[in-house]
Amino acid sequence: MKGNEIRSRFLEYFKGNGHTVAESSSLVPKDDPTLLFTNAGMVQFKRVFMGDDKRGYVRAVTSQKCVRAGGKHNDLENVGYTARHHTFFEMLGNFSFGDYFKEEAIRLAWNFLTVELGLPAEKMWVSVFEDDDEAFALWEKVEDLPKGRIVRLGEKDNFWAMGDTGPCGPCSEIHIDQGVGSSPCDNPNCAVGCDCDRFLELWNLVFMQFNRAEDGSLTALPRPSIDTGMGLERVAAVLQGKFNNYDSDLFAPIIAVLEDISGVKYGAAADTDTAIRVIADHARATSFLVADGVLPSNEGRGYVLRRIMRRAVRYGKKLGLEKPFMDRVTKAVCAEMQNAYPQLVATAALLEKVVNNEEERFRETLEHGLVQLDEKISQLLTSGGDAVIDGPFIFKLYDTFGFPFDIVRDIALERGVGFDEAGFATAMAEQRAKSRASRKGEGVKLHDEGVKALADAGKKAEFLGYEGLEADSVVEGLLSEQGSGVEKLVAGEKGRVFVAATPFYAEAGGQMGDRGSVRWQGGQASVYATQAEGTGLILHDLLVEEGELSLGLEVTLQVDDEERKATASNHSATHLLQAALISVLGDHVKQSGSLVGPERLRFDFTNFSQLTAAEIAQVETLVNEQIRNNAVIATDVLSKQEAIAGGATALFGEKYDDDVRVVSMGDYSRELCGGTHVGATGEIGLFVILSESGIAAGVRRIEALTGRAALAYVQGRLSTGNELADLLSCKSGDLVPKVESLLTAVKEGEKRVAQLAGQLASSGLDDLLNNALTVAGIKVVVAEVPLENAKALRELGDKVRDNLESGIAVIGGAVGGKVALLAIVTKDLVDRIQAGRIVSEVSGIVGGKGGGRPDMAQAGGTMPDKLSEAIASVPAIIEAML
Repeated sequence: MKGNEIRSRFLEYFKGNGHTVAESSSLVPKDDPTLLFTNAGMVQFKRVFMGDDKRGYVRAVTSQKCVRAGGKHNDLENVGYTARHHTFFEMLGNFSFGDYFKEEAIRLAWNFLTVELGLPAEKMWVSVFEDDDEAFALWEKVEDLPKGRIVRLGEKDNFWAMGDTGPCGPCSEIHIDQGVGSSPCDNPNCAVGCDCDRFLELWNLVFMQFNRAEDGSLTALPRPSIDTGMGLERVAAVLQGKFNNYDSDLFAPIIAVLEDISGVKYGAAADTDTAIRVIADHARATSFLVADGVLPSNEGRGYVLRRIMRRAVRYGKKLGLEKPFMDRVTKAVCAEMQNAYPQLVATAALLEKVVNNEEERFRETLEHGLVQLDEKISQLLTSGGDAVIDGPFIFKLYDTFGFPFDIVRDIALERGVGFDEAGFATAMAEQRAKSRASRKGEGVKLHDEGVKALADAGKKAEFLGYEGLEADSVVEGLLSEQGSGVEKLVAGEKGRVFVAATPFYAEAGGQMGDRGSVRWQGGQASVYATQAEGTGLILHDLLVEEGELSLGLEVTLQVDDEERKATASNHSATHLLQAALISVLGDHVKQSGSLVGPERLRFDFTNFSQLTAAEIAQVETLVNEQIRNNAVIATDVLSKQEAIAGGATALFGEKYDDDVRVVSMGDYSRELCGGTHVGATGEIGLFVILSESGIAAGVRRIEALTGRAALAYVQGRLSTGNELADLLSCKSGDLVPKVESLLTAVKEGEKRVAQLAGQLASSGLDDLLNNALTVAGIKVVVAEVPLENAKALRELGDKVRDNLESGIAVIGGAVGGKVALLAIVTKDLVDRIQAGRIVSEVSGIVGGKGGGRPDMAQAGGTMPDKLSEAIASVPAIIEAML
């Protein structure tokens, strides 16, 4: 049975048993700072298990994209060396949210494996948590499970937790005996629980009963639930009679491409087999991470992706691949997986750019790092001592060449030398701390008690803001500023209000929440933010200005008209901006963030180079052309599949409902969007780009203005230009050549002044030498001279040195409010006294320090008023030193 069929059968089986098929969530967990990546099927349901979120179903089934390459669950270093480890894999899972529990979970799993997939019951084994008598008894009731096949294991094997904190509980695992010879295990007592693959775990049924706090304590979850996980790659290998996941059909097309481009046959040799597996796995992880908006960088998720990609490139060298190859391999991944994951098609152009750019960058540094590493290992092997690559050296390779630790480890293992992982970890402490800081926190941020109570009561708000900006409603929920439910809010108090219907847009999709007012008989409040909480809750953050706001009160809600119009103008402009960027730069451009408010817009997008002035102007021109076209902005509610098939653009990693809102601006732009917009593009008025900058590797940011703000900005620039033209007595159109002419004149003047200053400083050279002092029998020249710049002092010093046959010279002057000093000692005297010592002593008087060679040294100072004193002290300083 092929992998794609297994996935389909799994989803259909559970759908037929009352489960809702939920789409795989993004590999970037939403609102969960404890995780780098989605690493299990239950991640998207974490809030549901904790009783903090409600779904429209109590049973779900998914095929979830997972990455385990960072944090607690990190399989990166094992990939390629074992039969089962992957950085990317698909986890098949079924879930119950307080509906069925252990008995039904066991029945459903057993029937799927033995009936739907046809696996032989006589080869099956089961493990349960050592204290879970209930699960043990339930498995004993399964008639075709052979007697004596239930094993009790400890917490390490059969108590499952998402991480250090969060939902957890005892679990039961279903294993299959692959038979003697299926693994290299030589333990005569090999059984379930052995680390070998003979008794292979197929499916983990987690009985989610507890939530673990940071102190390790367990509290019961509101409703006992079920979370299961079965690796698609693993079950595919078993059904296809393979003892290695990489031998299944899920990897075959990718491996075939590697065989074609390298000329190396899979199965020919252990070392090349390892390389092929690493590349195949890492190409899958790369493809899916980029599709979910992760780009290579030097920290966090981007750093993990960079490690994965660079490890693959390095293993390509083992196959003799000296030219870029990852693009072809990732294309094979997309071709194999695009039916199950259509977003791979939408991000194909970006993926091509990412892998080519990253591989090119890494190849430039890889050779340098490999040469240094080879030299280091050769030295260690010939030194006769312990051959261990030290941590600081490994960190130097990383810091200088972007050389991942994984590659050093792999090469060290191949060459038979040790590696100081602890030392490297210490050197990397600062970077790791930064990465951890981006994820630290209390875990999944739970709702306040007041919000949770509203959700439990089934409260949902109807949004009326597409049609109008004013509406009447009734107060159905009141929260204090601290988040607890209250009966009323009085003048001067802040709080949150829930009504059943509202024209206020809640902050989402980069668009800021509406502001405005709430009025009632005898009072009013100002709304300063609108937030979405949970599923369907819209809460208005407000300050009561007059009267008393209480539950059950009839109120009128009014959105600030001017702010909404300005926000809508900026939001519509971001749609036109994205379309223009794609037109100018290419299909690889994807939105990776935005912020839309009444004042301005900010748009983040994927691109690997700074935009030129011409490109910025072209984008700006295209957007303004669309504004002048005044196309009607239409909205339609379609099924997600219909919208995507119709060419609508979706956001990276965003989870959409089955029915989506599509915003179209003529034939130019078509996006999935729930935000508010103007009625026609002409209402935007004017679009002006303020800046374009880089904010991360491969991510650029444009800030822009529309409407009145854009007009005010242009008028301000014109006004400034006119003022400058008046000052320079020219027409505004002649400003650039006029300023260029003035700058040329200024530079020529500065050059002439410097020449004159040098001539002036050196014109008294004979006087300087003739007025030299004698200190301890040595000729000493000391002088305070006028200076235009520090260069003039050095030029004068060169002339003094050339004309001073034997002696010492100390010259100083003031430049730009600071002191510059120069000391010279002729070669015949440097064994008795050094210029660096002299200038260091003298500069201390003017609040500075300096140094240099024994025959010439420079220093600076911050107190020009002390310069004369410092110059006068030179003879005494030299005499003391001598």
